[in-house]
Amino acid sequence: MLKTLADNVFSFDVEWIPDPQAGRILHDTSSEEDPESLRSAFESLWSSARKEGDPPDFQPYLKTILCRIVSLGGILRERTAGGEANLKLVSLPVDPDDPEKSSEPVILSSFMKSVGRRKPQLVGFNSAQADVPIIVQRAIVHGLPGMGFSERPAKPWEGVDYFDARNSEFNVDLADALGQFRDRPSLHQAATLSGIPGKIDVSGDSVAEMWLQGKLREIVAYNEFDAFTTHLLWARVAHFSGLLSSDQYEREQELVRQLLEDEIAGGKTHLEKFVTEWDRLLDLTGQS
Repeated sequence: MLKTLADNVFSFDVEWIPDPQAGRILHDTSSEEDPESLRSAFESLWSSARKEGDPPDFQPYLKTILCRIVSLGGILRERTAGGEANLKLVSLPVDPDDPEKSSEPVILSSFMKSVGRRKPQLVGFNSAQADVPIIVQRAIVHGLPGMGFSERPAKPWEGVDYFDARNSEFNVDLADALGQFRDRPSLHQAATLSGIPGKIDVSGDSVAEMWLQGKLREIVAYNEFDAFTTHLLWARVAHFSGLLSSDQYEREQELVRQLLEDEIAGGKTHLEKFVTEWDRLLDLTGQS
């Protein structure tokens, strides 16, 4: 299980869609930006990835380099000098209504610059196989510098390494921690059975259609749900691993609830659904 708890922890999740530009380059689809042209670009990528016998409307998982990141959310946990933890919700793009701030290079640069500076312990679900690779691949596609995120020590124990999940404690993949192959649960399964909200209203399969409909703000909201889910599951795994005492684990949940209340008071009323579902699951699992 987990071995160390860093002073800074970033529990994060990334949302992506098929990249229309990849469809244009690889399959000569239209360069127009209207919904039907964009949908055609998506379909060109999906159709090339379908296997014989797949339904004609099946949306297969695409190689991450063929996809565009549209949202990145996380909970940043910073330990103070007194030992207490402070939590902060991080959402990219910071303004979903601003096309420039919502561009993939801006999202990537903001993430890599912050991570490169703070060097947090990254925590995700299937992040070693998907979230970290797509960040790397798409940054390379755009010709972006790593901004400290890409730095690697000569040996795993000599510093922060985000590219060696097997040997570095700075790339924590909760999916790997919980199981392998057929025994690996989904995030929704692991969370809800533990009394933590999983998928609410939206699933990852819906993100592409939401983006085509111009619902980026809703995608960011969905991404924030997953960020809170991931952090709460991390806290539970950290408690099991002996990195958080029972009292500290209870306090972590209190901090998450306080963060939710603060964000709701600040205008993010969609998070009320998370609180309601959390209370329901805690009651259902006998943890309330």
